[in-house]
Amino acid sequence: MSYHIVEEESFHNIDFSETPFIKGDYELCTFTNCNFSACNLSEVRFMECEFVDCNFSSTTVVKTAFQDATFKGCKLLGFPFDKCSDFGFSVRFEACQLQHSSFYGVKLTKTQFLDSKLSEVDFSNCDLTAASFSNCDLQNANFDASILVKTDFRTAFNYSINPEKNKLKGAKFSIPSVIGLLDSYKIEIDL
Repeated sequence: MSYHIVEEESFHNIDFSETPFIKGDYELCTFTNCNFSACNLSEVRFMECEFVDCNFSSTTVVKTAFQDATFKGCKLLGFPFDKCSDFGFSVRFEACQLQHSSFYGVKLTKTQFLDSKLSEVDFSNCDLTAASFSNCDLQNANFDASILVKTDFRTAFNYSINPEKNKLKGAKFSIPSVIGLLDSYKIEIDL
């Protein structure tokens, strides 16, 4: 069986749940309004690819490589990023839905999350050093034993982070959302 190498191609309005996705290496490719739901993308490599308005519901991504991948307006509900290849893993998200996704133990240094919904996302044991959560909803997101050094939460909201269970040196917060650092103490705060 031959291994496909695809470079600098654009894919538009393709439903890969009906049209089989050809496994291989994809470099500098753009996927716009494509449906990857229920697809098996295991061991596929996406290098410097952009995904715009794509659906990744129930996608299998065991050892899938995302290297310098950008997701814009994508639906990634319950996406298991912790199953992806960690070699060169680098992603960026803008206006995405990532509810119930897992980044457990993933290195996310300098990752940018912009205008995204990240409710109930698992960031346990993540290295989020110098990451940025710009205008992101982090309701019920789980930060446990996470490295949040120099992480920017200034415009993030609905987060709850236990300072005793995470490394927060140099992290950036703003008022009034900073009260999310006190949730674990079960105290009452009047504003």
